[in-house]
Amino acid sequence: MSEASVVTTTVDSAEAAESLAKGIVEARLGACVQIVPIRSVYRWDGEVRVDAEWQCIVKTATLRVDELVAHIKAHHTYDVPEVVVTPVTGGNNDYLAWVSQETS
Repeated sequence: MSEASVVTTTVDSAEAAESLAKGIVEARLGACVQIVPIRSVYRWDGEVRVDAEWQCIVKTATLRVDELVAHIKAHHTYDVPEVVVTPVTGGNNDYLAWVSQETS
């Protein structure tokens, strides 16, 4: 199993993204959260919607993923928040060590 993971979620405002990101980093559930404005096209309640969203990309230790997912779900305003976990299969070892250190 990979030692690091990237967890992605989306929220409906820049303020919500920053609040969620700060809570994640303060709780040491993520070493870093990048916030990116995006446009999402999706079907919800039988209709196709196009909305502005902010994507939060969290770098974390794989051992913290379950706690991070629970934190996101507990602090999210969506009924069904996007939470996607991707294992890191390689990268800058110094950076990955920093991720591990910041989330322990």
